[in-house]
Amino acid sequence: MAPAPSPAGPAEEKLAYRLFTGPDDRAFCERVSAALAEGYVLHGSPSATYNGLSVIVAQAVVLPAAIASADAAVANAVDDLEFDGEGHA
Repeated sequence: MAPAPSPAGPAEEKLAYRLFTGPDDRAFCERVSAALAEGYVLHGSPSATYNGLSVIVAQAVVLPAAIASADAAVANAVDDLEFDGEGHA
């Protein structure tokens, strides 16, 4: 039997943003840890809620290159704005 394909194989580019959700257990922590090992970084604080039975958590992760790309896009957009010398500082 052939091994299962990896979530981001050579032909598939990694997602820039991922949001993990699930019960607050070891499996959740392992999923986030695996993403960190793949080069993702934590994005924002984790969230937690209670669904009446268990604690459900969420954690966003992003690729550092995605942050740099977004920052560059914002900087370029600001550079493209016209300034007429009036307005608030």
